[in-house]
Amino acid sequence: MDIEKSSNKTAGKPIQCRAAIATAPGEPLVIDEVIVDPPNSHEVRVRIICTSLCHSDVTFWKMKDFPAVFPRILGHEAIGVVESVGENVDGLVEGDVVIPHFLADCTECVGCRSKKGNLCSAFPFKISPWMPRDQTSRFKDLRGETIHHFVSVSSFSEYTVLDIAHVVKVDPTVPPNRACLLSCGVSTGVGAAWRTANVEVGSTVVIFGLGSIGLAVAEGARLCGATRIIGVDVISEKFEIGKRFGVTEFVNSKDCGDKSVSQIIIDMTDGGADYCFECVGLASLVQEAYACCRKGWGKTIVLGVDKPGSQLSLSSFEVLHSGKILMGSLFGGLKAKSDIPILLKRYMDKELELDKFVTHEMKFEEINSAFDLLIEGKCLRCVMWMGE
Repeated sequence: MDIEKSSNKTAGKPIQCRAAIATAPGEPLVIDEVIVDPPNSHEVRVRIICTSLCHSDVTFWKMKDFPAVFPRILGHEAIGVVESVGENVDGLVEGDVVIPHFLADCTECVGCRSKKGNLCSAFPFKISPWMPRDQTSRFKDLRGETIHHFVSVSSFSEYTVLDIAHVVKVDPTVPPNRACLLSCGVSTGVGAAWRTANVEVGSTVVIFGLGSIGLAVAEGARLCGATRIIGVDVISEKFEIGKRFGVTEFVNSKDCGDKSVSQIIIDMTDGGADYCFECVGLASLVQEAYACCRKGWGKTIVLGVDKPGSQLSLSSFEVLHSGKILMGSLFGGLKAKSDIPILLKRYMDKELELDKFVTHEMKFEEINSAFDLLIEGKCLRCVMWMGE
């Protein structure tokens, strides 16, 4: 089988390119040459322009047990250009600018056609090492050994192959180093306030955890017109950062004395917040968030990813008598193919402020430094440029 370096004559042929490969848990990524196969039916091959680093990449890089597998090409926040298309692909052609998304949007199944949710019935979300339709890989090393995929994206490669259910065509004039953020983190937070909670003008919002997701929730709540946005974290310095995203007040959960965080919030809000968002991934914080959302109409939205097997414990009596809502939000409740273009337009219209999320930009070759920055808490989003 012929293998060519990337060019305009590569359609239908394997491409040799660079990728950052996770070879073992917690070990530095290895930048090496890989082979990327042509797209199969319902797939496109995409040249990545730039990619950003998300905490989920770090989580699965560190993880030792399944669904962690090695070797694997991580990365799931990116933007790129369609290099070639497989059979049965409508609406995408070579040269289109696209954003990949980890949550499928096939547009055809019951889940995707419904306005009530954003979970695809045809391709349910799972941490799979394979392409979604045929459970095989499009990556291998120069010895012919399989390299695994990550959440149907694998953007830490100069080229990747995407199922059409996991890619959306976007305006080519949008700056790529901002548009790539909407593949996951920023969309998740903004969408949770906008789509899942439907935050109303004048609302009071509480956000547990002011990491990148929590700050994106604050940005979404600000866009929705929330009057009070209260951040809860264990690091007081995050209040100053949060202010740039719309956070108006702050509670350090370590400084609550003999009161619980929920009681502090109830006192601050004269009865509880309209909307509470848990963005850390701790069952105990979900319970605190639920406790301090207002009786009668309060909503608690769970975005944080807890350890497998973690359990919530709620009083059946309280659930019945409080009239509150507790719900999860995967990808912020967004339907990628329709909502990502809306968010990009709001950015271009200077409403959604993506610039403040990007704290670092660097070359793809510096990807291990980007991991260090994120692990040390020194960045929100680090964007890496692929170069040519």
